Amino acid sequence: MQIIEQFIQGLKVDTRTASLLTTAVCGVGALLVLVRTVSRDRTSRAKIQRARDRRTESLQRAELAVLRYKQSHPSTDSALILSLSLSELTRQLQDGLLNPEDVFYTYMEKTLDVHKKLNCCTDVLLESFDQLKTLDSNKDGLLYGVPISIKDNLAYENHDCSCGVIINLEQPVQKDCVLVEVLKKQGAIPFVKTNLPQALLNYDCSNPIYGQTVNPHNPQKTSGGSSGGEGALIGGGGSILGIGTDIGGSIRIPSSFCGICGFKPTTGRLSSQGLVPIYRGQKSVLSSAGPMAKDVDSLALCMQALLCDHMFSLDPTVPPLPFNKQIYQSSKPLRIGYLENDGYSQPSPSMARAIREVKALLEKAGHTLVPYRPVRVNEISTELMVKGVFADGTTSMLQKLKGGPLDPCLRSQVFIYYLPKWLKKTLAFILKPFSPRLPDTLKAVCGLSSISDLWKQHAAVEDYIGETIAHWRKCNIDVLLCPIIGPAFNFLYCGKLTSFVTYSMLYNLLNFPAGVVTVSTVTAEDEKELKHYKGVYQDTWDKLFKQAVTGGEGLPVAVQCVALPWQDELCLRFMKEVEELVKQNRK
Repeated sequence: MQIIEQFIQGLKVDTRTASLLTTAVCGVGALLVLVRTVSRDRTSRAKIQRARDRRTESLQRAELAVLRYKQSHPSTDSALILSLSLSELTRQLQDGLLNPEDVFYTYMEKTLDVHKKLNCCTDVLLESFDQLKTLDSNKDGLLYGVPISIKDNLAYENHDCSCGVIINLEQPVQKDCVLVEVLKKQGAIPFVKTNLPQALLNYDCSNPIYGQTVNPHNPQKTSGGSSGGEGALIGGGGSILGIGTDIGGSIRIPSSFCGICGFKPTTGRLSSQGLVPIYRGQKSVLSSAGPMAKDVDSLALCMQALLCDHMFSLDPTVPPLPFNKQIYQSSKPLRIGYLENDGYSQPSPSMARAIREVKALLEKAGHTLVPYRPVRVNEISTELMVKGVFADGTTSMLQKLKGGPLDPCLRSQVFIYYLPKWLKKTLAFILKPFSPRLPDTLKAVCGLSSISDLWKQHAAVEDYIGETIAHWRKCNIDVLLCPIIGPAFNFLYCGKLTSFVTYSMLYNLLNFPAGVVTVSTVTAEDEKELKHYKGVYQDTWDKLFKQAVTGGEGLPVAVQCVALPWQDELCLRFMKEVEELVKQNRK
């Protein structure tokens, strides 16, 4: 305003006239800003409404198709179909004991029912009805006739990959991603897209376009994220197999929260062509697509189907390594590292108990268990993980959030991103004596200052991977058993508790394959013990975590299994071992 006044006074008009002109100019400026803001908000609301209308229309058309099919096929045994495991289902489909139409319409009906309760779908892929008619051309495929759900950010021709942000709406992709092409070649039918959090980098599952997805075991809890729609749909029985993506636990956390199994392969083992991230170019913490299902055999079958000549041909950047069934089916005793606590975030009582119980079962089965401690987690959690993901000072993420409302699940997380860099650094200095972890995070989201710093950061990641592998070999372990966040959080806590993703994001930084197996449920004793929870630092984040997991009795509890890079089959074999031992113990 002072600049405007000085400019007008320079025109040599009297003071009163200058004042009136200044007020008028500022008023017009404010009016223009207001008009532009109102116009932008109106445009955003219209885009959101159109997206919701498209979803509603696809759901209604699918519902009508299911109704017609049921009326013309009253003898379909839906209960039997839904009770089959993936391996049983594929066997019966390939043997002709079940027909693909009965399976497809059964799962479509179940998905529509689950979605009404959990709000887990963003779009029904109506093209799947047409694919069903031409399915016999892929009868030899490993997934012949299997309906498969896919996360919203997997490209499917003529459909949006919204990533939960307004800016991505009404930009349908031109072709299927490689994984969708391979699934179709293997006879699978991608039939629905599933929900995720706004901008992906959050482990809740809510966005301003499609709303909040809730947990299949307790609607007062989140399904987790970012593959939370997949977790909810599979956990609720609406899908037998799904594909998610994972950059910090985005497959493993919703699998833990929703009581299913999920696997993050070594990055590069599966094609990433056509997987839409919130922004591209970040190379420190790697993302990977992977399967989610109710049991480990389903994950292995999906990996076997994807690791085929067709994928290697479509994407020559993927090493042509077929699935090694011999390693997956091996029964030789393993030397297993284990940990209850990474030293940065204290696990909940149920997380720690799950590790102890599984450790005892593994020892009883003849495996050797060795205590293990991750290398320098307190230091690298911010210096390599947070600073790696936000090397640009969060600029790219904030650009993607423009033009639309901010979802409540993300608001507390991104608040500090909007602060100017000098204020973040000042707050970090002031808070250092009072909060051991927050100041380091504030400094980390300031990003890196130069290309030279980015190169140093990449070099530091390489050094850390080498250091961890050397430590792993010194411990002489084959695989690692460790906690995964759980049980499912109360709403609006995921954005406040980014510290707890160290349990999962560590293995994206290292690029180690990692998977989750549900092994237990929260007990009354766990809830009682939670009342005495203090945490490692006894700071605000520890207090928030206690609040986040309170009220979890009966919810699923999982453990995480990890292996060295490219040993994906060994990781799955270890997961299968854990799953089988837990099943036997229950019997």
